[in-house]
Amino acid sequence: MENLYLMMAPLFSAKLLIVLFFGTLFGLILGVLPGLGPTTGGALILPFTMTLDPLSAIVLLTSIYCAGTYGGAITAILINTPGTPAAAATCLDGYPLAQKGEAGRALGMATVSSAIGGIFSVVVLVFFAPLLAKLAYEFGQPEYFALAIFGLTMLASISDGSPIKNLIAGAFGVLISTIGKDFMTSIDRFTFGINELSEGIGFIPVVVGLFAISEMLTQSTLLDQVFKRVTLKAVKLPSIDDYKKTWKTILRSSGIGSFIGVLPAEGGTVASLIGYAEAKRWSKKPEEFGKGSIEGIAGAEAANNAATGGAMVPTLALGIPGSATTAVILTGLIIHGVRPGPDLFREQPEFLYGIFGSMLIANIMFFVFGFFGAKIFARITLVSNKLLWPMIFAVSVCGTYSLNQSLIDVWIMLLFGVIGFFMRRYGFSLVPVIIGLILGELVEGTLRQSLVIFDGNWLMFFTRPIALTFFILSFIALIFPLIKRKKINNDKL
Repeated sequence: MENLYLMMAPLFSAKLLIVLFFGTLFGLILGVLPGLGPTTGGALILPFTMTLDPLSAIVLLTSIYCAGTYGGAITAILINTPGTPAAAATCLDGYPLAQKGEAGRALGMATVSSAIGGIFSVVVLVFFAPLLAKLAYEFGQPEYFALAIFGLTMLASISDGSPIKNLIAGAFGVLISTIGKDFMTSIDRFTFGINELSEGIGFIPVVVGLFAISEMLTQSTLLDQVFKRVTLKAVKLPSIDDYKKTWKTILRSSGIGSFIGVLPAEGGTVASLIGYAEAKRWSKKPEEFGKGSIEGIAGAEAANNAATGGAMVPTLALGIPGSATTAVILTGLIIHGVRPGPDLFREQPEFLYGIFGSMLIANIMFFVFGFFGAKIFARITLVSNKLLWPMIFAVSVCGTYSLNQSLIDVWIMLLFGVIGFFMRRYGFSLVPVIIGLILGELVEGTLRQSLVIFDGNWLMFFTRPIALTFFILSFIALIFPLIKRKKINNDKL
């Protein structure tokens, strides 16, 4: 009962309701605009959250996350261009249905299934995050080291990029985390005589550079792009017949999305594809998929929005991001002095349940906004890229500079923007870099402290049951993508 009261606390705070309103609105706009999305938007807004208290800052980021994930469906249905990668599967049936003159029906189903999936995932978050945190109470330094290694090896199986390239990107992130003073000896490392680097590379310049600036450079080739648009009269709530066709699909995809979201480094894109595939597999009319199936929209949208709450479970309970956007949220937690993990559940329950409640409210808000304002949000795509991207560049520079009033941070942002651009061009995922940067300090610190405990004996790691379990899971995470790729190659032959 007490926890329920804590969850509902945002409803009684005018400040949090205002933050939720603007976060949801901003998230929808970002989701609608192809090339942006909640990850880039979260990275853009991250520097400006420093003016807010920790709870308001994280509520802002999570509401952007929830609303932005849904927002991608609007452009996926109306212009056959997913606003976010997680909405890619929605294009398969959403746009064909819109071409038949049923854009309102398609958007109505996307809105309802997204809201149900999102609310379902919050329930999963409320129940499973504390359980996972209780398990983490048994962790010592060796267990945290093994967990961090597991988080890094999971990079091999994320959706985009090859396993080897993802691991290289993750290792690069770990390397970046070693810049600055050695936490045990206080000796400068890899600073090249630049005093500003003694405290290490800041999260914000790296995140903004990798996501916002690199996306701007990538989109610079599409300045004159014109989208072909389907006319939308109004969003229609699904009919009774539509509910009869899709309710099992929505529930199934909500469960799938929540489970996929919990897996570190997976996220909504994988969830939506699996949700769509399972909807087709269990459908009585699989032949309609790809031609305008209402079940296909429901399966994809319920799954990708359900992944939002699922991805927050390892983020809050273990400090391992469940998706690209939760990596940005985790960065927000760290820069606000909040360290995720089991202690957070014991020491700051009001903070955690405030996040849970705000995510629930955000899902309800984007349902209302989407139902009544989808037509308006769709017109946002008319904004010229020639105007949009210079504005984003200006916001990125101002936000990064304002953090420490340091031009070094701006140069770091621009440098990582260029690095991110070339990583995208050569097939490297950006997410592993952020995860490597976040987990790098944890890996190094727990390894060195563990070796002190074990008197330098590496074999002692394998005498700890929990640590050994994570090492075994890490090994499986490394070899599974290789086995899967070999099987695919054999099938092609």
